[in-house]
Amino acid sequence: MNKIKGLITAPFTPMDEKGEIVFGKIPDYVRLLLKNKVVGAFINGSTGEGVSLSQKERMQLTEHWIKAASGTKELKIINLVGGTSYKESIENAQHSRECGVDAIALLAPYYFKPANAGLLAEFCAKVAEAVPDIPFYFYHIPVLSGCYVSMYDFLQEADSMIPNLAGIKYTHEDFMDFQSCLNFMDRKYDMLWGRDENLLSALVLGARGGVGSTFNYAAPLYYQLIDAFDNGDLDKARKLQHQSIDMIRLLGKYGGIATGKAYMRYIGFECGEFRLPVKNMSDDAYKEFEKDVHDLQMQELFSSL
Repeated sequence: MNKIKGLITAPFTPMDEKGEIVFGKIPDYVRLLLKNKVVGAFINGSTGEGVSLSQKERMQLTEHWIKAASGTKELKIINLVGGTSYKESIENAQHSRECGVDAIALLAPYYFKPANAGLLAEFCAKVAEAVPDIPFYFYHIPVLSGCYVSMYDFLQEADSMIPNLAGIKYTHEDFMDFQSCLNFMDRKYDMLWGRDENLLSALVLGARGGVGSTFNYAAPLYYQLIDAFDNGDLDKARKLQHQSIDMIRLLGKYGGIATGKAYMRYIGFECGEFRLPVKNMSDDAYKEFEKDVHDLQMQELFSSL
């Protein structure tokens, strides 16, 4: 299993004014990502509102992303297949294999939570063994899943239990745990960093791939950051990371995750709104948001259509 190097975006799910998925926008979405040198799409995740979609909708979304990305080797598709019911997740995983995804991912159960790393690994193994020929990633996002199991402990359990385990999408701030996972079994696993606001810190530890929502609309910023780090220009890398933080602060100012779709609107790619219970931005708030984004003075660092 090859490790993924570069930016993997967590795409938004385009919605119309009634909250229905606009599947017809996905081919244009693929073109947007490819134009901005994004190497993968992590679909049906947090940013994509996977937990707010029906089983049928998640499967349809997978089909449309695979169809839109077919014919190109530049964009890998990783599908998040679930996290609460392993039966439902297996159904999604098998459908993903039929569609031709490059990899699948799984959340920790977020209602009945696993008590330890062994139980989490057993849960993941139930899904992974149903598609043994597809790379399997675990999606670690404890702030939303409520599962704070150490990923180093998880790898110790899962290494012998899940033969097709490819790595972890690591969306947490525990750098000690992350570095331990990076170096586990002579750097065996693909550790994809999931916190855009401190990507630079992850690069220092050895990360080479990341999955993030802000890569949808600011991929040039992060590629310049990576290039600056690789060339030893830490002053420039730190400046770019700070610009990323300034941009991300606006998410909190305007209500959270739904602000990401406002950024997409800002670059000219309308994705509609998030489904309830996520709070969306009013038209008046969007006007203020536009002013704040303009004041960041980083127009050249946003993705282009």
